[in-house]
Amino acid sequence: MLAKPIYNITPFTLLDYPNHSACIFWYAGCNMRCSYCYNPEIVLGKGKITFPEAISFLKTRQGLLDAVVFSGGECLMHKNSMAQISEIKKLGFLIKIDTNGSKPDILKQLIAENLIDYVALDFKAIPGKFHQITQSDLFPEFEQSLDILLQSDIQFEVRTTHHSELISDEEMNQMVGYLDSKKYTGNYYIQSFRNHVATLAALSASARIKEKALASALHFNIVFRNGS
Repeated sequence: MLAKPIYNITPFTLLDYPNHSACIFWYAGCNMRCSYCYNPEIVLGKGKITFPEAISFLKTRQGLLDAVVFSGGECLMHKNSMAQISEIKKLGFLIKIDTNGSKPDILKQLIAENLIDYVALDFKAIPGKFHQITQSDLFPEFEQSLDILLQSDIQFEVRTTHHSELISDEEMNQMVGYLDSKKYTGNYYIQSFRNHVATLAALSASARIKEKALASALHFNIVFRNGS
């Protein structure tokens, strides 16, 4: 019986890969349990689509879409992710990875073999808060992934979801300072938590982040994405 790693496919988006049309493969399962996660059904659920079915879909989109976004959940925790990305790359699509940074060895190999074109790296929290936010001890792996990306030529962005009761203004400033210390030079996207949506855990409403409370970064731009 064929495995079904993919929970769902978004057939078209102009928002998830900068300047390109794409589809999104949502991989089931995750090795973190962030209470503010918007995809509890994906994190806790099982896949519904086999990879051959996903390939059949992509073959109908050749020449119509530029890229495929691997998301989730955590797409790189699947044992066949490398082979699947390689197969899609051979079809001529650009590949973007949305990752929590927990699989630095796989990320490093993907970059070395020129299999991916863009990465969105989730920066969950500073080290002292990381376990509380993610229910995991994977900050060292995240840091390895960030260092790998910084040392590569691949395009990537760093992003954080902010909930006012989980991450204080002081902690947000520590996160900005951490990226500055790493000499990160891309955009740092801070996404305000979207109230009134289903999440992995019950949360009270979040106040919008106070942009003026954040210190300026020395090496990169901070871009705010407001929730609703």
